[in-house]
Amino acid sequence: MNTASNGASRAALVPDYVLGIAPYQAGKPIEELAREFNLDPADIVKLASNENPLGMPESAQKALAAAAASLARYPDPNGFNLKAVLSARYGVPMDWITLGNGSNDLLEIASLALLSPGTAAVYAQYAFAVYRLATQARGAMHVVVPAKDYDHDLDAMFAAITPDTRVVFIANPNNPTGTFVPAAEVAAFLERTHEAHGERVTVVLDEAYTEYLDPGMRFDSARWVEQYSNLIVTRTLSKAYGLAGLRVGYALAQPRLTDLLNRVRQPFNVNTLAQAAAIAALGDAAFLQRAYEVNLAGRQALYDAFTRLGLEYVPSFGNFVLVRVGDAASINLALLKRGVIVRPVAADGLPECLRVSIGLPQENQRFIEALEQILSDA
Repeated sequence: MNTASNGASRAALVPDYVLGIAPYQAGKPIEELAREFNLDPADIVKLASNENPLGMPESAQKALAAAAASLARYPDPNGFNLKAVLSARYGVPMDWITLGNGSNDLLEIASLALLSPGTAAVYAQYAFAVYRLATQARGAMHVVVPAKDYDHDLDAMFAAITPDTRVVFIANPNNPTGTFVPAAEVAAFLERTHEAHGERVTVVLDEAYTEYLDPGMRFDSARWVEQYSNLIVTRTLSKAYGLAGLRVGYALAQPRLTDLLNRVRQPFNVNTLAQAAAIAALGDAAFLQRAYEVNLAGRQALYDAFTRLGLEYVPSFGNFVLVRVGDAASINLALLKRGVIVRPVAADGLPECLRVSIGLPQENQRFIEALEQILSDA
């Protein structure tokens, strides 16, 4: 077999922009780490994927059990019952809602509907990796705007819009930095963009972590969707609602955009169990409040520890904290050997940093003690 020839043939058949994709690297699974270092899975702490440490709400677990009897049938492809709940919650018509296999799916769907070779997407330095991947997968051009104090510079992002631009991605709060742009600044950006570019440029506002914001900082982005026909707002139930393993998210937009999204959305992309659990979780205000409170306390515990250890961190508005540790690769390996999984973010342009998800008090303490020991030994 001529390996060189086969490689050349493959390159000729596959678009360069596909070959240029570096696959998304998820947080290391507990089982994989246990095999790698011969550890007991029960002793491993995972603080790498911004999951809810409280697990799935009991209300959702009961809904799963009730829905299991119908699993021989395909799920409702349009998610009528889930959309009805979301419609009532946000005060928008049901045809303004698109369901997704997590909000990742919705970001991919938006890029598939709106981007193509010769067009461009604008997003911030240190923004969510899926914006880069989704843009690359469509063969579109990347316009990466330098961050301002690890955050989105919306003035610079507006200035970066060109005649080729079709999408602007904004994560608020942002992952992996945890930064947040106040409502007034986002509203001003939406107004300027709509006035200057109309429906030619779609703004995708990714609010995966919005439930972790302090109540005084939250805003009703559904009202912006009513005002701006070029806006898509995406949300997920993988974080605060504890449904990461079920993969369910949703997008709000006016019908012109939801029609486009549904043209390229896979049928049955949100399964029966995910729809049932989502309906239950959305109605469980007590669980959501507890998740917020546990996160608030855990975030402060990490702040206090980083301050004591003399480590720079970025104040976070999500359920994770970005901390600068220096030789992040070596420290991450040392943490793994101690059964603690966090997230290295060198691929996001932050080689000296780790992103640490906020866990239960005992999980946070386990990480803090391990980190303190590693730094002391170094």
